[in-house]
Amino acid sequence: MNKYEILYILDAKLDDAEKETLIERFKGIVETAGGSVEGVDKWGVKKLAYEINFKSEGYYVLMNFTAEANVPAEIERQMRITDGVMRFIVVRK
Repeated sequence: MNKYEILYILDAKLDDAEKETLIERFKGIVETAGGSVEGVDKWGVKKLAYEINFKSEGYYVLMNFTAEANVPAEIERQMRITDGVMRFIVVRK
């Protein structure tokens, strides 16, 4: 099991329920694969350094988790096909 950190930016225009649903979905991917989520930090809406898809604000979320080596690839795959996710990065600690 490895420790990972993922920072992702959701579309700021999503309502709170949709944001929570996406956050729980990504937590669920880790937990379903046998990993554990140590913490989810919701940074809130922040101004982006540059526009992404003609948007200047995004909702930042930082998640720390422990999982097998194949789990980050699955999370990345899910984030690429999910509407509402603007950017993400996964880092092994």
